[in-house]
Amino acid sequence: MGPFVSRRELLLGAALLLAAPDVRAGMPLRIAAIDWAMLETLCALGLTPVAATELIQFRSGAVEPALPNDVVDLGLRGSPNFELLHLLRPDLILISPFYVRHEAALGRIAPLFSLSFYVRGEPPFEKALAAVKALGERLESSERAEALLKEIAGEIEGFRQTMAPFAGRSTYVVNIGDARHVRVFGFDSMFGDMLARLGLPNAWTDRSRFTFAAPVPIENLAADPDARIVIVSEVPVEARSGLRNSIIWNSLKPVRQGRVIQLANVNPYGGVTAGLRFARLFAEAMQAGDPRG
Repeated sequence: MGPFVSRRELLLGAALLLAAPDVRAGMPLRIAAIDWAMLETLCALGLTPVAATELIQFRSGAVEPALPNDVVDLGLRGSPNFELLHLLRPDLILISPFYVRHEAALGRIAPLFSLSFYVRGEPPFEKALAAVKALGERLESSERAEALLKEIAGEIEGFRQTMAPFAGRSTYVVNIGDARHVRVFGFDSMFGDMLARLGLPNAWTDRSRFTFAAPVPIENLAADPDARIVIVSEVPVEARSGLRNSIIWNSLKPVRQGRVIQLANVNPYGGVTAGLRFARLFAEAMQAGDPRG
């Protein structure tokens, strides 16, 4: 399964959004989040869900936002625990069009609110910003949403200024799959979108190819020998020794010249929180490293 949705699913999600009944006015909302990008958006607005999916993986792979221990884990995103969710009696369930096949079952439990973040070939951060506004309106927190959007714009501008001295060099942003393959993030990924917003050219000019496997051979990173390589998230244990001993990896000019940066874990399919976390970690790493970038 991947994060991208078809136009049909996007339209279904929009229809669902319009048809969703109002939650109970004047009462604290019990909100469950199936989709991680929606979970990030909810927390960015200062609200905490009663339940969400794959919390162990979220805490290690996404890291931010930090979630209290009393948030109930609903199991896998692709196969949430419907019985447990029913017992929790949420007032609202947050999903995205990616979960269209679960809409009927989830809708029998509580009203649904669905927003799209990832559409193949389209940069996602603007959709993440729109999600802040839309969810804020849905939860009658429009003022908080508007303030948050201003905060985000200010943060991005600050990161852009920080990164200005490094804008002369293009950047590959990758996840390491194994010692021979990487996942490369193009303009239609959260990381690629943030590169553009920071004023840095993306060395990968193709669209992102999101699959369970990392589909791009490492030698493809030789196409732009003057680029830097940014590795996002931990390198799988089984790939570490292979990468250290890889003739192909070590022959890449950015590797030979020390233009490889390792960042901590960031959710590649997140919302505004993931985008800002990537920008912050990248800016901090550049400031701490070789000024030549």
